Amino acid sequence: MEEKESNNPTPASDIISSALTIKIANLSTSKTTVEPSPYNSPSLISPPSSAFVSALQSPYISPRALTPKSPQEEGNDDEEEEAPPLASSSGHSDSLPSSSYTPPSDQYEFSDDPNDGKLKYLPYLPVADPTAAPPRISFSFPVPRVSFTKSPAPPAAASSANPKLRSCDVFVGFHGQSPNLIRFCKWLKSELELQGIACFVADRARYSDAQSHEIADRVICSVTFGIVVLTSSSFLNTMSMEEVRFFAQKKNLVPIFFDSVASDVLTRHSSADKDSKETMERLVKYNDLKLEANEGNWRCCIARAASLLRSKLGRTSVAEKDAVEACEEIPFAKNRHFVGRESLMMEIEGALFGYGDSLDHESRGEATGQSEGLADEESLFKRPSKCKKSRISSGVICLNGVPGIGKTEVALEYAHRFSQRYKMVFWIGGEARYFRQNILNLSVSLGLDVSADPEKDRGRIRSFDEQEMEAFKRVKRELFRDMPYLIIIDNLETDREWWEGKDLHDLIPRNTGGTHVIITTRLAKVMNFDILPVLPLPAPESMVLLRGRKMREYSEKELELLHKFGEKLSRLSFGMTVIGSLISELGISPSALYEQVNGIALEGLGDHQHSINDEQFCKNNPFLMKVMVLCFNVVQQVSGRRNLIAPKMLIAGAWFAPAPVPATLLATAAKDMAENRNQLEKWSKLLDLSCCLAPKAWKKDEDSAALIVKLGLARRSSRSSHGYSIQFHPITQLFARRKDSSLGAKAMIQAVRRAGSPVQNFDQLWASAFLVFGFKSEPPMVQLKPIDAVMYIKRTAIPLAIRAFTAFSRCNSALELLKVCTNVLEEIEKSFMSQIQDKCHSSLCWKRPLQGMKDSGGRVDEYVWQDVTLLKATLLETRAKLLLRGGHFDSGEELCRTCISIRTVMLGHNHAQTLAAQETLAKLVRMRSKI
Repeated sequence: MEEKESNNPTPASDIISSALTIKIANLSTSKTTVEPSPYNSPSLISPPSSAFVSALQSPYISPRALTPKSPQEEGNDDEEEEAPPLASSSGHSDSLPSSSYTPPSDQYEFSDDPNDGKLKYLPYLPVADPTAAPPRISFSFPVPRVSFTKSPAPPAAASSANPKLRSCDVFVGFHGQSPNLIRFCKWLKSELELQGIACFVADRARYSDAQSHEIADRVICSVTFGIVVLTSSSFLNTMSMEEVRFFAQKKNLVPIFFDSVASDVLTRHSSADKDSKETMERLVKYNDLKLEANEGNWRCCIARAASLLRSKLGRTSVAEKDAVEACEEIPFAKNRHFVGRESLMMEIEGALFGYGDSLDHESRGEATGQSEGLADEESLFKRPSKCKKSRISSGVICLNGVPGIGKTEVALEYAHRFSQRYKMVFWIGGEARYFRQNILNLSVSLGLDVSADPEKDRGRIRSFDEQEMEAFKRVKRELFRDMPYLIIIDNLETDREWWEGKDLHDLIPRNTGGTHVIITTRLAKVMNFDILPVLPLPAPESMVLLRGRKMREYSEKELELLHKFGEKLSRLSFGMTVIGSLISELGISPSALYEQVNGIALEGLGDHQHSINDEQFCKNNPFLMKVMVLCFNVVQQVSGRRNLIAPKMLIAGAWFAPAPVPATLLATAAKDMAENRNQLEKWSKLLDLSCCLAPKAWKKDEDSAALIVKLGLARRSSRSSHGYSIQFHPITQLFARRKDSSLGAKAMIQAVRRAGSPVQNFDQLWASAFLVFGFKSEPPMVQLKPIDAVMYIKRTAIPLAIRAFTAFSRCNSALELLKVCTNVLEEIEKSFMSQIQDKCHSSLCWKRPLQGMKDSGGRVDEYVWQDVTLLKATLLETRAKLLLRGGHFDSGEELCRTCISIRTVMLGHNHAQTLAAQETLAKLVRMRSKI
């Protein structure tokens, strides 16, 4: 039957003759009114920065286009006043929204509470029979692709007039209010757009106005492919079934069964009515394109859908990114012996995923432009909560507890369990000195460029603060949006940024979008983030750790001693794991082990200064310190007197950065350590074990590192980019530093200097810089000889500063490092001058070697002095070049002139390095004159 549309007559120029069969329900009994509302003009709401444009701006006819009218109908229309279009400009309909906009659902809805008298507001109001359904025009018919452009200009001209005139590629339909379903659809939309596929996501069952249905219908008829996310409730929803039938008929359906098995769902609904049976039969035909999404494969399912559509659409220009395996993202393998904490794991999962009606979404700040494209979001924000709100109200959770209680193990277990619910998992060290750099390191995994732009590539010279802020903004924009990421910040030491004292909210925004953040910390409070305390393990679960991996049977007396171990260790997971490892590896009984630990006297530990918290922890856990002494002794005995590489690895490893360290780098540091048999023999006399590990030849570096891992003192990294790598537990590093305060630190610095490679050992280079120079009010830990200081600055410090500045926009930190290096060289020069005044009173002082500084213990001659002076000139020139890129022309000019003076005296006026410095000076003067 041919009818005319009930609302807004269209001008004759817009009427396109085509044979369309349009179904109108209840036209004779219902009447509709569209009230003026900003929601009725989608183009006014759509952000101008949308990355993709909807099919509604394409030159294709709407499925609601009018059929040719009879002469009688046209005559009736001539007597009526012609209704204006919704909006128009630039010669085409601007009522067509961008793809990032989805028509809103109800602005206000009735509460399920009968006592709630709040009425809902509807832009589309039925005014006749309340029992009759509003008029609804089905799109389930073939629609010819006829030009929708009013202008008679050719398509090319229309396209050039409006560059946003492009069609949508994919329609994603779903039905339901599950937070996980909405999160999944948001992720799917973001992933498709990342792959260059324009998409439109909607739950049409929640639309309450005619224009919203009109927009969705037009999109559905114009897209190339249709994805329908099906749940158990979708088969009871007419809109979802209508989408399935329509796309199946066009043979462009991609069904995704969410939290349901396709075979079970099809079997369960096979006995329904005729239309449902027909829909089931069509779904069965799409076995090749059918996808199933459950809690354990969200990531794989979305990646498969994106890959499938990319290949079907022929997007060969979009480079396919290899899926990153979870084992490569998470630095440590899953703990097979993880016990307990199930209630805590459920609480974390419920807080991050189980919002539903128990939490007002608006409190999470998700009602942003980033989330546009989901039809039911607004109604979810406005719907009153029926249940008590969750006490977790953001996407950030802090796991609080004392050192060694098991916070990292909980975060690691969560990451492995739920990695498939996230696009990627990022593990960040929260130690104060490295936290800023660790966040910027994420740019490598995200494929972002956070480097400092060269001056010639910028319209103006930005300050260093602006450059650093822009680098962080790029990372934050990528992390905290609809694309779900999991960020784990392990061992956060302070809620203030160490370098500049910035608030933690400057690094982690209050609105985390689809990203979840888990922080492990010993702090009692971190800003206003929610805190979940990690409590000691109960006695039954503690026994699992204490009995070790082999789970041997013991008598009641031995079991009582294991309980005693747990009580003396305050049920710290780290201490109980070490005890279980000793019992398993040594094959010793709990009674013998308890006797050996009790016989250890806590003497002979170094006087190295630690933080107040670390000192207090050691005093509160003397039994744990005895267990650590025992572990060091075991490592010494197993390694043997002829091969002491494993004990030296422990000593040197205490000074490495809190990050995975390659076994080869640890071995280099161990071999650089001077022999100190007296100290090692003192350890071996602390106790005499009758049982020890089975004899084995520890010839390789990996074997020595594996011994440390077996005793529970370190974790092996699951990342294979650096070979066999381990990360020491913070308590292990704390104890090793108390054993030695200088020997291991010097060995670590030498090993890092020899290894070089700022790209692979970036964290370790910073760790060595902290030991050599110290920053802020912290004094340096190691005093290098002048020749060693020259080599370190030349090969380590300068490349580190340049990479930090250029690759990560750490402008202030890089300049601070170069300034400290300059100060060290000036101190060496002053020492040389003092020695000349004291020991050399003749003009022949330059012809014989000078004795080294008393503090250095080395021998320094005029060649070393020359190297020091020339290296100082290099530092001054480097600082001047970097200051130029931040607009500090006066300071840079002063440093550059000093550099030229030094090189003129040492090398000559026409030397290549002198001329290079003069060119830098000329550029500084020229740039300053422009300003």
